[in-house]
Amino acid sequence: MEETDKIKPKLPSQEIDYLKIAKILLSRWYWVVGSLAICLIMANLYLWYTPKTYATGATLKFEEKKSEISDLISVPGVNDRSTVSKIQSETIVLQSTALLLNAIKHLDYRISFYIVGRVLNRTNELYPQKPIDVELVKFDSLNFFHDLITYRPVNSSSFSISYKASGKEIKNTYYYNIPFTIGPTAFSIKYPGNIPKSALYLFKLNAAEDFIGRVRGGLRTSETARNSNIIALQEVDSNPQFAADALNAVMKEYLNYDRNQRTKSASQMIRFIDNQLEFLSNEVKGSENSIKQYQNKKKIMDVSSASSRALSKVTELETQSSLLKIDQLAIDQLKQEIIKAEDNQLPNFSMGGVEHQQLSDAIISLNVLISERKTALKTYTSNSQTIRDLDQQLLQIKNNILNSINATHQLIANKLNYLQNQLGPVNQQIAELPSAERDMVALKRDFDINDKVYSFLSEKKLDAQISSAGILPGATIIDLAQPNYNPVSPDEHGVQRSAEIFGLAIGFGLIVLIRILNPYIYDKETIESLTTIPIIGVIRKFPEEIDEYSTQILAISKPKSIFAESVRSVRTNLSFLASEKKSKVICITSEVAGEGKSFVAVNLSSTLSLIDKKVILIAADLRRSKLHKTFHVPNDLGLSNYLANQCEVADIISHSGQQNLDFIISGPVPPNPSELLHSKRMAALIEDLKTRYDVIMIDTAPIGLVSDAIPLIRASDINLFVIRSGKSKFYAATVPQRIAQEYHLENTVIVLNAFAQDLLHSRYYTTKFTGENYGTKYYYYSDYTGYESSGYYVDKNENKWWDIRRWYKKR
Repeated sequence: MEETDKIKPKLPSQEIDYLKIAKILLSRWYWVVGSLAICLIMANLYLWYTPKTYATGATLKFEEKKSEISDLISVPGVNDRSTVSKIQSETIVLQSTALLLNAIKHLDYRISFYIVGRVLNRTNELYPQKPIDVELVKFDSLNFFHDLITYRPVNSSSFSISYKASGKEIKNTYYYNIPFTIGPTAFSIKYPGNIPKSALYLFKLNAAEDFIGRVRGGLRTSETARNSNIIALQEVDSNPQFAADALNAVMKEYLNYDRNQRTKSASQMIRFIDNQLEFLSNEVKGSENSIKQYQNKKKIMDVSSASSRALSKVTELETQSSLLKIDQLAIDQLKQEIIKAEDNQLPNFSMGGVEHQQLSDAIISLNVLISERKTALKTYTSNSQTIRDLDQQLLQIKNNILNSINATHQLIANKLNYLQNQLGPVNQQIAELPSAERDMVALKRDFDINDKVYSFLSEKKLDAQISSAGILPGATIIDLAQPNYNPVSPDEHGVQRSAEIFGLAIGFGLIVLIRILNPYIYDKETIESLTTIPIIGVIRKFPEEIDEYSTQILAISKPKSIFAESVRSVRTNLSFLASEKKSKVICITSEVAGEGKSFVAVNLSSTLSLIDKKVILIAADLRRSKLHKTFHVPNDLGLSNYLANQCEVADIISHSGQQNLDFIISGPVPPNPSELLHSKRMAALIEDLKTRYDVIMIDTAPIGLVSDAIPLIRASDINLFVIRSGKSKFYAATVPQRIAQEYHLENTVIVLNAFAQDLLHSRYYTTKFTGENYGTKYYYYSDYTGYESSGYYVDKNENKWWDIRRWYKKR
């Protein structure tokens, strides 16, 4: 009952040590510096080899400007594009092929010059510079030599030209100012003056279409503010001057395009009136000549007052009828254009004969939809839903226009009938006039009608011309583009900053990754976090090379070393275990081979013998013991012989060169080592040795590999479990606690062997030895970190290559 009521010991509490975290991250600072240096070198190489691109910007404001001229007249039919001058649609217009092509034609694009750079033989464009004067003697814009041509000066009178044709390199020498031919193109180069003989230039001929993709690919547009009418334009190119010139040309061409679109309706009106005026001009001249001839023939100078009244009345009615017929002709022409289903914008014809506001509004709506459809086709295909919806709206509006045209046509016909009815009585009055006077009235009647219609159309043409002259573009250039010689790509500061971040991340990430992948125990804090078994001490790693079999007992041969002091610290703490025992049996084991249990046993035994303790060291690893090599004796007769009843105790005890230190070697490897160690003869041997020695140190086989050590562990007063720093895995720290619980062992302790401070693998927790969590069983010990230079020890200090303090120490 008492056993079950015992409270199981808990793991000690540990707190995060932030200073230790910083030390861990800085423990491999040269990794961080190295990765940072590599990333910076790669970044600089990237910046060196990557072509630079430049960006220039400009601003464009969309607005509806009204000229003072337009205030003088009011002409229906001028297309108001305010509803379609939206930023989203106009930006697409800015990138249209036709506009860009016209803009490029304003640049000096025909010949491009390049210079070969030193980096990867990359060519750099020299625009707008022209190092050599190349004159095109014969040039066909549809058929010319497109490839690069290399120019090298030879002397003051000649030069060499090289180019590729059909995959072959062709090189010829020509003379200045004398034409030469390459393919279908003929050139002439003037002497460039002071040009070094080592100069090397390249040039090529271009078509305007060759630059469309370049300009469009670098053109960017964006609103300066949400829902504003100002957009920011940006052109990105490898040549800053070309970017500025191209952007300015695009904006100026857009203004021309916008103005042309706005004057299209007025221009159509003027063309229609011109056609009518040309016909009427001939009619007026003919009527005037007929009157003169009749007056001369009949000797009649003028008509009577009654005839004048009738003439005035009939002229007025006929003039109105003529204007209605012209209006009828205009809407008939409009109807034909709509039936043809052309996508050109339509003029709003109105000669003043009939006011048809509904038809005018429908034409304006149709023109708006036509503009929207043209803009949408730059983004969508003709089969897309957006275009289909616009086509459906266009069809509906066209039907409405046709209905309005038919209604207007009927209205004009009714008015014409009314006027014809009014002309009946007047014509009757004229018919009652004398014959000569009646003929004279008929002639003046035709002349007056044509003259009035001609004057009316001339006034309409003048109004349309004034309106066309008063139309201004719907946009204004606020800021012209200026060359910007600071590259935007690659972003030097951004690349450098990214390289620094990646360098630090790789360096510190490598430290974290190594820690995550590390399966080994390196420090005491790791052991304390895994088990409640107390650590009795930390044995330092000897700084120099040692032999495989520990023939030098370092705790004795190097008594002033930190290693020897750490062994003595373990010896001191051992004295507090099983202190009531007159003779102590100490069993030393580990999980696997190679963790230094035999090394610890030899050195611990030697230090115990120095304090007048009679110590015997037993090599109980009957399978692969090395103790006989440590003491330079043959392994012919030992523990295995005794356990097999082949000899007595006195025959197997050997004396070392150290006073108070004896040892028993393992002897030949038996076929049944586990059974021999379980025998009564082994227990009798231990009891016999207790009467002769103060300390019986037993070096056993690894408990994680074989079970040979189990009977010795159960018979021992103290069980010393060895964990080797950098060799033992995390699982090894849990083994002693499981064995102690399974076999109800007391005085089981752990020794951390071959400890050398390595902050990279050290635990970032600090153990708290206070409170109820840790219990009452713990021992004072030190890992001697940082005390190498204290002057108390004579270890050979290992100077780091990066430690500048050693230079001052040497001085």
